[in-house]
Amino acid sequence: MKSIYLFTYYHILCYLPSNQSRLGKIIKSKRIRYNICKHIFKYIGKNVNIEKGVSFGNGANLEIGDNSGIGINSTIPNNTKIGSNVMIGPNLFILDHNHSFSRIDIPMIKQGKDGFGKKTIIEDDVWIGRDVTFTVGRYVSKGSIVAACTLLCKDFPEYSIIGGNPSKLIRSRLIKQ
Repeated sequence: MKSIYLFTYYHILCYLPSNQSRLGKIIKSKRIRYNICKHIFKYIGKNVNIEKGVSFGNGANLEIGDNSGIGINSTIPNNTKIGSNVMIGPNLFILDHNHSFSRIDIPMIKQGKDGFGKKTIIEDDVWIGRDVTFTVGRYVSKGSIVAACTLLCKDFPEYSIIGGNPSKLIRSRLIKQ
């Protein structure tokens, strides 16, 4: 039965209009995608918004908390945990593996891949801007903000504002300015 839900999502529902568009509101794209994803994801909280064009593999190990949303055309690997009250802008791309390159006696293309199984975790109350890329197995701490166009390649403490390529700490939200 789960394969039928996945087929329906990837061949029909992911092409429905954006939930923010007038047509999307009329045909209730948000509600339709949510109701199908309840049968696909490991866990999905209340009031979750899966936008148009989101890809999540088979979704079997994907968890997403209450009041969270995944932006248009985002790619989320199957082994991702997203907390509650998380805002994700369009075009988030989370890598789920890397190419191996440690040996120089054989071409990289023949060395396989590594990093599989590393879980990406996004804690509660996080805001991720548009066009952000995560390297494998990132941990985004509670209350953090990841600026648009960031390449998130390391982890940061709670309530951090992060930006850049490569990512760096811009400032802590705990310190009033």
